[in-house]
Amino acid sequence: MALRKKLGEILISKNNILWGWEWRFYSTKKKSILRSMIEKRIESRAMDYPIRGMIPVARDVLKSRNLLIHGVSTLLNVFPIVSCKFCSEVYIGEEGHLIQTCCGFKRHGKKLVHEWTVGGLNDILVLVEAFHLQHMFQNIVKHHERFDLERVPAVVELCWQAGADPYDEALLPRTPSSDGDFSAVNGIESITNQDLRSVAKTTLNAWETLREGVQKLLLVYPAKVCKYCSEIHIGPSGHLARNCGVFKFQSWRGTHFWKKAEVDDLVPPKIVWRRRPQDPPVLLNEGRDFYGHAPAVIDLCTKAGIVAPTKYNCMMKIQGLARPVQFND
Repeated sequence: MALRKKLGEILISKNNILWGWEWRFYSTKKKSILRSMIEKRIESRAMDYPIRGMIPVARDVLKSRNLLIHGVSTLLNVFPIVSCKFCSEVYIGEEGHLIQTCCGFKRHGKKLVHEWTVGGLNDILVLVEAFHLQHMFQNIVKHHERFDLERVPAVVELCWQAGADPYDEALLPRTPSSDGDFSAVNGIESITNQDLRSVAKTTLNAWETLREGVQKLLLVYPAKVCKYCSEIHIGPSGHLARNCGVFKFQSWRGTHFWKKAEVDDLVPPKIVWRRRPQDPPVLLNEGRDFYGHAPAVIDLCTKAGIVAPTKYNCMMKIQGLARPVQFND
């Protein structure tokens, strides 16, 4: 018996040398001690959150989000938008473009002309939701618990975990129009060009403040996004709800593959085609290499006469050439 035990130890040691493996055998008592140490470390780590220095940032993010929603809603009463019936394409204008980029799942062909319908607020500000947790380091959400938790906007959940109260009335827009409130604009007919530019400027500033604030919060608070779909989870590890919507990965039973989330995952910019003064009234498919792009919020604000920040000039191709006119022989 002793010889057999000695022979087993020799074989294990040789395998460790060959493959670089290190075998450790823990008793049940040691496993329970390790588990308690890990749980205690997680609980002590949760006591460090929320960080007091980041609470003002989270409050500014929530306030900017409210201003952004009010501003875009007001501008949409003046500037119409259209959205594609079969895909997520959006265009700001009364008539859509003729660029063949439709790839909706309901169509058999790809790269077809869009079929336009009337758009709304959710087409400009894409809603990204996440599970609401009582605290960031609570137990991982299981698949059977997915209906027990509330779904809230991901930005709101991030600010919630950062210590801001989304139901705080102080974060709502105030009454003076100079501070960014749009309640002074009574009806579409009463909006003057000056009021419209003021609303667009406040909306643009709120958009930039929102994205900068989310970027700062993501440096401190962990957030995850699925590699194959747009599911967001605010926390150090993703949840176990099997609701990944990518069909070719259904062999994994809908399990998400998590990676670190970025600002564009929580606040999608919604890039749209932008018509410049040198472009034709309706954008054609033949000139798609000459046209510029812009985030939908930026394009909407520039329609009111606001100059976009210089960091978007390259994307918008402001000084770019127009499509040359071709004459038929």
